[in-house]
Amino acid sequence: MSERSNLRLLVLAVLVVSLLGTLVARSFYLQVMEGAEYRAIAQNNTVREVAEPAVRGLVLDQAGRPLIANRTTVVVTVDRQVLAQQPNDGAGVLNRLSRILDEPRDRIEDRLKSCGTEGAKPPPVCWNGSTYQPVPVASDVDTQTALSIMERRREFPGVTAKLEAVREYPAPFNANAAHMLGYLGPVTEEQLDEQGDTTAYDRLRRTDVVGRTGLERQYDDVLRGKPGITTLAVDTAGNVTGVLEEQDPKAGDYLVTSIDARLQAVVEQQLVNAIRRAQNQGYRGKSGAAVVVEVDTGRVLAMASYPTYDPSIWIGGVTKKQYKQLINDESLSSNAYQGQFAPGSTFKAISTAAAGKDNFDLYGIYPCPSRVKVGGTTFRNYESKPYGPISLTRALEVSCNTVFYDIARRMWQKAGGPDADVTASDPIAETAATFGLGSKTGIDLPGEAPGRIASREFKFDNWEARKDTWCRNAEEGYPETRKTDPKLADYYTALDRENCTDGYQWRAGDALNAAIGQGDTTVTPLQMAMVYAAIANGGTLYQPQIAKGLLSADGQTVEEFDPIPVRKVEVPKSAIRFLRKSLPGVTTDGSGKTPFLGFPLDKIPVASKTGSAQVTGDKASTSWFASYAPANDPKYAIVMMVTEGGTGSKTSGPSVRKIYEALFGVKGTRVNPRDSVLVGGAPQADLPVVREDGTPVTPKGKGSGVPDVRAAGSSS
Repeated sequence: MSERSNLRLLVLAVLVVSLLGTLVARSFYLQVMEGAEYRAIAQNNTVREVAEPAVRGLVLDQAGRPLIANRTTVVVTVDRQVLAQQPNDGAGVLNRLSRILDEPRDRIEDRLKSCGTEGAKPPPVCWNGSTYQPVPVASDVDTQTALSIMERRREFPGVTAKLEAVREYPAPFNANAAHMLGYLGPVTEEQLDEQGDTTAYDRLRRTDVVGRTGLERQYDDVLRGKPGITTLAVDTAGNVTGVLEEQDPKAGDYLVTSIDARLQAVVEQQLVNAIRRAQNQGYRGKSGAAVVVEVDTGRVLAMASYPTYDPSIWIGGVTKKQYKQLINDESLSSNAYQGQFAPGSTFKAISTAAAGKDNFDLYGIYPCPSRVKVGGTTFRNYESKPYGPISLTRALEVSCNTVFYDIARRMWQKAGGPDADVTASDPIAETAATFGLGSKTGIDLPGEAPGRIASREFKFDNWEARKDTWCRNAEEGYPETRKTDPKLADYYTALDRENCTDGYQWRAGDALNAAIGQGDTTVTPLQMAMVYAAIANGGTLYQPQIAKGLLSADGQTVEEFDPIPVRKVEVPKSAIRFLRKSLPGVTTDGSGKTPFLGFPLDKIPVASKTGSAQVTGDKASTSWFASYAPANDPKYAIVMMVTEGGTGSKTSGPSVRKIYEALFGVKGTRVNPRDSVLVGGAPQADLPVVREDGTPVTPKGKGSGVPDVRAAGSSS
């Protein structure tokens, strides 16, 4: 054999050995290194899971009244695997089902098509769940129709009628509470993606509904419970060959809130009354909010927003027309914790605390002229007349702006005046921050707004963000506006030219506006309620909470939520004591006197501060009334706000009085705790009782609001 032939054989041998080695290595990798993964994939090819959602937990008020409950409905489902085995793919079955349900056959077929397949309509019409899961094609089916289907099983193979639980809103005492309760909606792609590739049995599935807003969203994990899982064996043709495992669903926990339904109804009605009162005075009175909190715990007893909506509108899916109407009405968001408004004179309590922190004499005498002039701008008292030299207590009582202008001007000069940089002292802004303004309160509801504190820092940051726009507008001169209104265009151009060059400067006028809750400062009514609660309790700022505890569906205590103190406000105790001594005088001898004439202030003294926050444009002032009571032993803080509502005293004050009357059981000048809207005259110390069958035990008689009801889907 030639030398060339030997070389060819050698090369061939090397190639054969290499190929065999590669094959052996690959086999080792697949069978040993990755064997477990591929065995799992193979197993998954022969196993399918069918999920049965758990009964969602109820949401109760503090006395056990259901705010969100479940009702049972008859749902007709179709098993597509069984249907496919019938003649003509079940055409006869669908025809009979169409007639008995009085539903067009094409609508039933639309519901049976899997989402993403040819001809499938978009969700929620198409089926987004497992191929092996029965598909719901009709709900709220009457009992007689359901019995007919079940009695004629031979005519309806694969068709089942069963009871399911769906959400309902009992509205005890007609309490709406829509913005707190929230609603349910289909799980989103984003939520599914956030789970990653988890195989946990309680993972979200495409057929799930989840909390969209409010408590339904905040506590979705505990309310949703754990699904029941049936594991099916499936052959290579996709036919079910057996049931491998069945796991029963675990009902969601009951969420007990600190909300009192009876008080909530009163607060909602009084907010509506305040809106109407504003309108009767000639104001627009477009929207508003009211908050009631316990001062020593931070628990929210009631919180209302206007306008609102019927939460049941979301059951079964909202139409495009309904959703458009909700948007047009501006009723989807809550003014109580998502709306941001200038606080007006209610902010003067903050400025007073800042004065004490900055070593001003809280018991000194201050000038109260009708106006002061700073630079080229005149700053006036809004509601009050000139009072001459007065005490700071009297300045709070009569809401004298010019006293607080003087304090703010002196603080501004002390910090460096126009030459101060962004790091200079800013006592009012610093005090506002320690009371929690400018940041979220942390309430257990999604979508809370943080508000904003007017300050050197904010003005500089705002200039950094907007200077390019200001400079461009100053250069262009508003050409479109100039065509119709040259004077307005000149005004805008001059304003933007000034902002472009030195819009970062914290001027004296900025400081004066900030001292009376005007300018760039915005707050939520909830934030102001927590501010006045902190004053009332001696200086502890609490995180507001709605959830009070969790109970299992059979009545066992799962968890109780303790109050959450955030911090002690960083102001002298003497300033807090001064405010607690001074604010009751607003109600007896100041701007808050009129709405409380005839109220038994000798028995239940009320500390208060009115506010009428001015708004740019042709809009009327925002009406505010912030308060707590009893002033000598504080229990509750109440804040009400009405946009374009006029004065705090005439619009919001009378409604705040009515809420206090309901809380304390006031009738005329008589006070009787037994007449309080709260069962026993006070918030409940313990969680309510839920029986083993899932039935909440609600108060009987006068304070009940709703009869005892069993949670839909619970065992008997």
